[in-house]
Amino acid sequence: MMKLILAIVSNDDSSKVSSALTKQRFSVTRLATTGGFLMSGNTTLLVGTEAEKVDTAIEIIAENSKKRTKMVPSTASFGAGMYAGTPVEVAIGGATIFVLDVEQFKKV
Repeated sequence: MMKLILAIVSNDDSSKVSSALTKQRFSVTRLATTGGFLMSGNTTLLVGTEAEKVDTAIEIIAENSKKRTKMVPSTASFGAGMYAGTPVEVAIGGATIFVLDVEQFKKV
């Protein structure tokens, strides 16, 4: 049975992840996407593969998409419209991975 892997990775890691996947003969389609807490740019990778190769693909994605921290301003409200930004450390990077069953797959 075929599977579709949707992997959402940081733009900083997307080239490394897609290159590592293609070196292992996975077909990869890259989509530019935006989202998450920071509304920052990321890349969604679409990888179609046989069910028995899913774990290998996930390992490759995990090895090439590292978590790191970044300081971002946090806006806290203090009364009548006054705001103070205090830097907050947040985790970024890594990957969010979904694996879906594919009912039908054709290349035309």
